Amino acid sequence: MIDHFGINCSDLDASARFYDEVLGVLGYSRQMDVGVAIGYGTEGHPDFWITRWHGEEPNREMHCAFQADSVESVRAFHAKALSLGAESLHEPRLWPEYHPGYYGAFVRDPDGNNVEAVFHRASPEA
Repeated sequence: MIDHFGINCSDLDASARFYDEVLGVLGYSRQMDVGVAIGYGTEGHPDFWITRWHGEEPNREMHCAFQADSVESVRAFHAKALSLGAESLHEPRLWPEYHPGYYGAFVRDPDGNNVEAVFHRASPEA
């Protein structure tokens, strides 16, 4: 069900130093670093993300990604969310900067959180 989730940090560098150490003792490490976000996990799959936050304190949105079983499911998730009044953060598309085959869509839920549906095996023409 849960593919990955993330939290926003007011000081990404301090949070990265913290999570490098505390997750390291649990056997997890940085799997991806894209500058404004760092993903931790094992075996090339970042399950937990920390991201730089530039918004108002103390509220910070949370990010959660749900596993989808197809490109069509990602599209249906996005369409249903919009029909319920959700704000579209990112239309369904391939995200090759994450990895080949990553197809996702992002919406804002009623409480302002960033919610995603993702399918990891999309074809290049999706």
